[in-house]
Amino acid sequence: MLLSAAERSVLDQVTGSADRLVSRAVTWAGINSGSGNADGLTRMLAELEAAAATLPCEAMQVATAPSVVVGEDGEATRRAHAPALQLTCRPDAPVQIVLTGHYDTVFPADSGFQTVVRRPDGALNGPGVADMKGGISVMLGALAAFETHPDRHGVGWTVLLSPDEEIGSPGSAPLLAELGARGHLGLTYEPALSDGTLAGARKGSGNFHLVVHGKAAHAGRAFHEGANAVAGAAMVAARLHQLNGRREGVTVNVAKISGGGALNVVADRAVVRFNVRVPDSQSAAWVTDAVSEIAADPPLPGLSLHLHGGMTRAPKPMDAAQTALFEAVRQTGDLLGQTIAWKPSGGVCEGNNLHAAGLPNVDTLGVLGGDIHSDEEFAWPDSFGDRARLSALILCRVASGEIDALKLKSLRLETM
Repeated sequence: MLLSAAERSVLDQVTGSADRLVSRAVTWAGINSGSGNADGLTRMLAELEAAAATLPCEAMQVATAPSVVVGEDGEATRRAHAPALQLTCRPDAPVQIVLTGHYDTVFPADSGFQTVVRRPDGALNGPGVADMKGGISVMLGALAAFETHPDRHGVGWTVLLSPDEEIGSPGSAPLLAELGARGHLGLTYEPALSDGTLAGARKGSGNFHLVVHGKAAHAGRAFHEGANAVAGAAMVAARLHQLNGRREGVTVNVAKISGGGALNVVADRAVVRFNVRVPDSQSAAWVTDAVSEIAADPPLPGLSLHLHGGMTRAPKPMDAAQTALFEAVRQTGDLLGQTIAWKPSGGVCEGNNLHAAGLPNVDTLGVLGGDIHSDEEFAWPDSFGDRARLSALILCRVASGEIDALKLKSLRLETM
């Protein structure tokens, strides 16, 4: 396969904008938009709306669903989330591409990690510069270049930029499901590994909160009248941990136990928070049943258990559609002199949601970087232009029919 003149022109557009892709990501990374920072998310949303104004699309804020949050006291409350930003171009075109990303980060408003610096080796070190403000910049840059392609009118696209991916997409999950069902091909902009490797098969994930109710009593005068929720929580946590090793590929991580108070009071409430990872839907059913059995069996007299949460992202296996899509992306990379490889990942992202809704997708098309979710997070500046060229050429190949998005969608539906 050779690049057409139209494709070369699109790629030249990307090359000419590469420095801009880097600089705006650096600017965006300087805005703290932790998932719980409402003011920062509002500022970041305004920046994204300004960037979208240069594209030939309809931009609109879309309300996200509220979610249930279990507090340290064990009480469940409903929490609102910031809106998502949706960009729509040619919604009636015969082929529909769904591009997704998130504008929240894991860094809270009071984090000491707030700015981008350039390391001695040239890498950019900053909050969200890889995960995934760099990826959003690459995405928008690729779309801008694609809009100069003569065959663009046969391809419509929808971008969804969500505010809650780093906390499991509780508010944007319904939006992702709707777009995944409608679209033919998905592109998501989580960072690739530092060598450019993509995530292939992904495990599924679930977040659970188990509230233990007991009975308070004076630890000295009336210890026997109490029911210790903290002791019960510890026993429940041990039972959960013992699920590890019982089924291949399933892990249960007890992340936090909270509760109790004064040393002379029998604790009447505690919360056990844990995450599960599963390789397939059968394993998801197995661990869900195992967790439910534990939650139905209080470990001490006088205790009651109340389970919240569940599976938040389904597994994303390398089925026939995913295999065909990744091979098409590999061939596209070859045309650019980019070696594309992939490997399984225990991590999860919006690509899991899209796949579960029936959309074949590649979900690590963002910049090359690493050490995400830490103050060592970094991205390689040269990768911005390279990754934007890859996405732009994928879009061109969809428009020309070299990548058959309709066939890929059909393959995915056959395995659902």
